[in-house]
Amino acid sequence: MISWDNFEYFVAPAALCWIAGAVLSARQATRSRAALWATLAGTLIFAVFIAGLWTTLSRPPLRTMGETRLWYSFFLSISGLITYWRWRYRWVLPFATLLALVFCMINILKPEIHDQSLMPALQSPWFIPHVTVYMFSYSVLGCSFILSCIGLYRHKPEYLDTLDQLVYVGLAFLTLGMLSGAVWAKDAWGNYWSWDPKETWAAITWFGYLLYVHLRLMSGVSPRKLYLILILSFLTLQICWYGVNYLPSAEGSVHVYSQT
Repeated sequence: MISWDNFEYFVAPAALCWIAGAVLSARQATRSRAALWATLAGTLIFAVFIAGLWTTLSRPPLRTMGETRLWYSFFLSISGLITYWRWRYRWVLPFATLLALVFCMINILKPEIHDQSLMPALQSPWFIPHVTVYMFSYSVLGCSFILSCIGLYRHKPEYLDTLDQLVYVGLAFLTLGMLSGAVWAKDAWGNYWSWDPKETWAAITWFGYLLYVHLRLMSGVSPRKLYLILILSFLTLQICWYGVNYLPSAEGSVHVYSQT
């Protein structure tokens, strides 16, 4: 049976594959098939752990902060792989790998992972699609954050075209996550939206990315301003995801189950 006690044994080979893919991609100006295969191998190893943990827990591993970090690392490797395969930015895999491994290390050093209970509000058919859609959108928007940081340092016109596609995909899934959460909230608590702290920060994050989309349709907006909007939006996303749990306003929140 696969449990959190086996996590390091899966992270180690996955990390080696991811790092190998990152190094291979950084060393070649053109797209490297070896980098693609190495990164894919690491992602598959990670997927085996998630599937095994799901079976052991008899529930989807989406309950605790540690479990959402697990999915974020998984989806970030996929988003980085797709971005590298599609646009051939050789620095995408190194940065995506670094972020994924940071969240893996947090799970090892601060294992908020061992709560196996599933409170009644989470026992809903909306549980899996709501959380996984959010985690995927976070990973895609994480790639847009990486590209924005690079663009802020050294702008290239093609970066904004790539950012458009990343933000459109990420914002679409973010919107689906909010809509599914609203329907779930109506079923669980009787209201579609209650301005809970997490909901408030989700709205702030959503409007941040929507602001980028609208400014891109306007002429005369500087690339630097667009990069800064995406960077700030990603920071609000981090507050929405886990930072809000450490705010005083989180006490009494209906989303307090996200803590262990």
